[in-house]
Parts: sequence; structure tokens; C-alpha cells
Amino acid sequence: MDPSFKHLETATFAGGCFWCSESDLVKLHGVVEVISGYTGGSKANPTYQEVSSGSTGHYEAVQVLYDPEKVTYRELLDAYWRHVDPTDNGGQFVDRGPQYRTAIFYHNEEQKRQAEASKSELARSGRFSRAVVTPIIPLTTFYKAEDYHQDYFKKSPVRYKAYRHASGRDQFIEKIWGDDATAAKKPDQAKSYTKPDDEELQRKLTPMQYKVTRKDATEPSFKNEFWDNHKPGIYVDIVSGEPLFSSSDKFESGTGWPSFIRPLEPNHVVEKKDRSFFMTRTEVRSRHGDSHLGHVFPDGPHPTGLRYCINSASLRFIPKEDLEKEGYGEYLKLFN
Repeated sequence: MDPSFKHLETATFAGGCFWCSESDLVKLHGVVEVISGYTGGSKANPTYQEVSSGSTGHYEAVQVLYDPEKVTYRELLDAYWRHVDPTDNGGQFVDRGPQYRTAIFYHNEEQKRQAEASKSELARSGRFSRAVVTPIIPLTTFYKAEDYHQDYFKKSPVRYKAYRHASGRDQFIEKIWGDDATAAKKPDQAKSYTKPDDEELQRKLTPMQYKVTRKDATEPSFKNEFWDNHKPGIYVDIVSGEPLFSSSDKFESGTGWPSFIRPLEPNHVVEKKDRSFFMTRTEVRSRHGDSHLGHVFPDGPHPTGLRYCINSASLRFIPKEDLEKEGYGEYLKLFN
């Protein structure tokens, strides 16, 4: 992690396989970098082979470098809980052994306080039928894992996706959290996003918007509303209004469509296999509006390495100065 980022802070989590933890947390807005590594054990500079044997006491873990002005430690905790099974003290999903247990490693007393409060709140929620057993532990030394483990989801996307599906992680997340994407957020942030019926959509949307969102069409490149938009603000689903992307994560891809390195709200974006046109791609759709948005590709810039290639016709842009009156005031902090 680059020490020149003086205003950034660090969080450390163990959530089973660090490939999955890294790929989930790096998508959060305000996260600059996620490093896979080992911590909590007794041996200095352990290797992957030593840790995976379960003999060193280390956890597979990730360190998250984040901008506290864009994402809070509490929001990182909320995202962490939604990607693990905190009731399992023998590993995570298909990966068994002490090296795959969950844990929150705090860097200071304030992180400890927030982690304990967050854990207690989750335990009281009744979401799990078993006790939440994830320990909250002071961080000692974090050892960066071997280079081939870093950004594994980008370097080997086919193998990573096959492993992730077979692990049972996503099936567990869907079972526990379902469509309740705001379940772990503060109550005042929860909103209800719904899809109007088809008759209303045909009245509300332009022919191109309807064709793209409901019929999975693709609009022309360089001849769409937002490909060259540089104003600060957020992009929401044209159908449901759910927040999807931020201008601060937008980049010039040269493709002629709006391109983003990550979603603003990862739980509002659903990935599906698309085997049309004699190829296999990853389609992205909005969770509540079920709108076809576009596709995601593993050829984007740092830090995620992803390119969310999105149709303008699926989006409505809300400028920074209109966020409060449009009901999206919580996102003003992104542009301070």
C-alpha cells in the first residue's frame, strides 16, 4: 500500500478465501486498494503452503486501504458481514480449517468499539439461527501474500468464478440476505426501489430506453447521452431509481459508452451469464428494477481492474447539486 496516501485509513478482515474477500471489498466506493495476506499467527513471513496447512495459526485475510471521507469503517463492516458466514468457526463454505475462519482485526480502539457494536447489532437482528462467533482481535503483523494471489479474480477470472460458484459462498449470501440489499445499513439509509408495470414503463420510457432495459438491446456507441458526461453526480436506474454508479468511478474507456470501475452500491448490481452472439460475457442488471444495464469486463483500470460498460439509456443522471432535493443526500459526501 502506497504510504503517500496520508489521509487514507486501513482495515483488516478475515473472511475465508482471500480471493473472494478481495474481489468483494475492492468494489466498494472509497476503497483504494485491497491486499491479500496472512495475519494472526506465530510464524514470521509465512508462505501460502505453511498457512494452508493450518499449522501456523494465521488467517487468510485482507487489508483494505480506504478513504474515510468516501466510505466509513462502519460501512466496511456492513459490507464484510454480508459476504461471510459469521456463525461458522471451522472455516468458510467449502474451505475448512483454522486458516479460513472469520475475524475482524482492529487497528485502534475506535475500530474495536465500532466492530463490537456492529457484531452485537447483527447478533440481535435474528438474521442467523446460530450464534455470531466471528472474533474481534487486535492486529499484530500482516504479511502480504505471494504476488500470484493478488488480484486473482482479475488474473484468472474463469478459474476464480468456477471456484467461487463451487464454494457455495454466493448461494449462502443469496439465501441469508436475498434481495434485502439494505439490510445491514443504517435504518435512515434504507429505501424501497420498485419496478413499475410494463404498461407504465412503455409510457414513461423512450423507445430506446425501453428496448435497452426490457429487451436487452445495446444503444449506439458515441451516440448516447452520458458517454462524454464529466459532471459530478450519481447515476441511478431509469426504471427503479436505485443508485448504481458514481461519476467519481467513471473513466474514459474509448468505447463510446459510459464506463465505471465499480458500482456505487454493489448489492444493486446483479451479474448473469450472457451467451448470446456465440460468446460468453457477464451481463449486469439492476437488482430491483431488473433493467439490463450492460456488461462487465476484466480490462479496466486500477484498483478494481474492471470495466462496467453501461448503456446510457439504462441510467438517469443526478447532478451533485440536485442530490438532496432528489432524495439522495447521503451521497453528497462523495463529492466533498
